[in-house]
Amino acid sequence: MNQKIEAEMISRRRALSLLGLGAALGFTLSSALEPLEAEAQEAAAAPAEPTGTHGMQRRQGRRTHRHERRHGRHERRHERRTGEKPASTAPAATPPAQ
Repeated sequence: MNQKIEAEMISRRRALSLLGLGAALGFTLSSALEPLEAEAQEAAAAPAEPTGTHGMQRRQGRRTHRHERRHGRHERRHERRTGEKPASTAPAATPPAQ
């Protein structure tokens, strides 16, 4: 009953070497698992769908709307102060499709 149970401790040097080996293996496998060029071109030719989550799309819509409001205020202010429309009237950005 005098048995000693010792847990094997991993030294920092051994842990770092294992981490390095894991990273090297990861890079090697990632290059082997990349899609072929033809597959990548097929994916790029597909129609663009809205990316991101629903919340991200809502946030982008709010930002776009806010930008349009500010731009409109700027144009109205400029017209009111100078009596002429600003020369650099950019078309308003279209809201993202939902």
